[in-house]
Amino acid sequence: MAEKEAYTDGGNGYDLNREGSQTGQTTEYNLADSHDQLERGLKSRHIQFLALGGAIGTGLFIGSGAILARTGPAPLFMGYLSMMLMVYVIMNILAEMVTYLPMRGITVPYFVGRFVDPSLAFAAGWNYWYAYAMLVGAEAVAAGIIIEYWEPPVNIALWIAIVLIVMLLLNIIAVSFFGEAEFWFASIKLITICGLIILGVVIFFGGGPNQNHVRGFSYWKDPGAFVEFNAKGSTGHFLAYWSAFISAGFAFITSPELIAISAGEAVAPRRNIPKAAKRFIWRLAIFYGISSLLIGILVPSDDPSLLGASNASASPFVIGIQKVGIPVLNHIINAAVLTSAWSAGNSFLYSGSRVLYSMALNGQAPKVFRITNKYGVPWAAVLFTWAFGLLAFLNVSNSGATVFNWFVNISTISGFIAWIVVMITYLRFRRAMEFNNLLDSLPFKTPFQPYATWIVLFIISVLTLTNGFSLFIGDNWNTSSFIAAYVTIPIFLVLYLGHKLWFRTPLCIRTPNIDAITGKREMDELETLDIPPVPKNMLEKVWFWLA
Repeated sequence: MAEKEAYTDGGNGYDLNREGSQTGQTTEYNLADSHDQLERGLKSRHIQFLALGGAIGTGLFIGSGAILARTGPAPLFMGYLSMMLMVYVIMNILAEMVTYLPMRGITVPYFVGRFVDPSLAFAAGWNYWYAYAMLVGAEAVAAGIIIEYWEPPVNIALWIAIVLIVMLLLNIIAVSFFGEAEFWFASIKLITICGLIILGVVIFFGGGPNQNHVRGFSYWKDPGAFVEFNAKGSTGHFLAYWSAFISAGFAFITSPELIAISAGEAVAPRRNIPKAAKRFIWRLAIFYGISSLLIGILVPSDDPSLLGASNASASPFVIGIQKVGIPVLNHIINAAVLTSAWSAGNSFLYSGSRVLYSMALNGQAPKVFRITNKYGVPWAAVLFTWAFGLLAFLNVSNSGATVFNWFVNISTISGFIAWIVVMITYLRFRRAMEFNNLLDSLPFKTPFQPYATWIVLFIISVLTLTNGFSLFIGDNWNTSSFIAAYVTIPIFLVLYLGHKLWFRTPLCIRTPNIDAITGKREMDELETLDIPPVPKNMLEKVWFWLA
């Protein structure tokens, strides 16, 4: 049979164990039996803080300023709350799938190819990698914007280079070292957020050297809770909310997948992945829900220093602290925000390299990216992903706000497409579990399924198509912004259709032919080896609950 005719839908529609294929559509290794690749060096606290580290980044600390300036405090708050509901569903369904098969080298595209279609897996894999590579650049640009607050006499290119080099070093060493570094990076973020929440309450009630009255929601009254967005009245208010809803996606893009990607390198994955998933969403609700409300209290939407306004120079948190006249603290918070950008970029480089590594194992990326060092780090994949972060040097010839917004639009639309694929995959996964009478045996089951997935799938699809809606209103047309907002859609379609036409794959794997069994026995055996730690005192009980 010719190489392009290797696909048949008889038997196992996605051959997971076939050796020697170089066609790009089959897996060359059985991930369930592969014990010589990535190391299980990530503990529960590493996984949880890795996910939070990726979620709490420049989307909250920097991007929120652009949303506030463009839409006002009410849409900002509502947009984040709406997006958190989307993330809650996506996080749950990802955790359900990877907890069932937490094999080494596992990534979302692996599940796509196994339960839906290898061509969709090919496109999804490269889309994920592309999104993560762009996010590395976005975080480096954000770091440059943050550093510019101090008006250093050195060219911003030097600081971007330092940020990127540190990201590379942290990812090229052993994964346990990376996990530990990310744990402490994320710890700084969480301490900072907690401190800002406390500070926000103080400022709300009139604290601060420059205040002599209760602040309250005064900025919601003047200049107002809504900024009319491209229209007058209630239409402008709705468009402001919709714009904030879309933009809030950047803060959460690919963060649920961080837990899924880390499953293959997690200690006791069937115990730690569900734990991380359950705690992830309420932690996000606290940090993003309160923080997005706090931003509208600290800074008016017409402040010229906000990103997206005329003279972007700082995080809205730093601007708010500066406005009430608290000395030194603005510099401390700005430094903490800088570590946040570093941490998020660190997480995205890790994730992008693991996606590329897994694709190389599956024959969907060059073999060189499957090479690991003695510590189990896929260094070739790390270097290639990191190289695309060098696009951050566009910041040298353009304004930081402009380049940052390009990265935001590109990565947001990639993330929305990725979530659509995740939900399609979950629906097929669930159908396969039902067909094989395995649904009740899943080690982790999530509520409101499959109805919640169908609803979120519709909403995210609409968000994807309307990502650049403002460009079509009035005189807002901008060619570079249009390309940034929509370029990922044709790229994804070309990858998907090109692979499907070249390898003549069927539309999708028929349900009876979906392999729902391979790897289950090995993962069940791995679960029997897990001995949960027993707390010896009350302090350990609290720590085990938190970590």
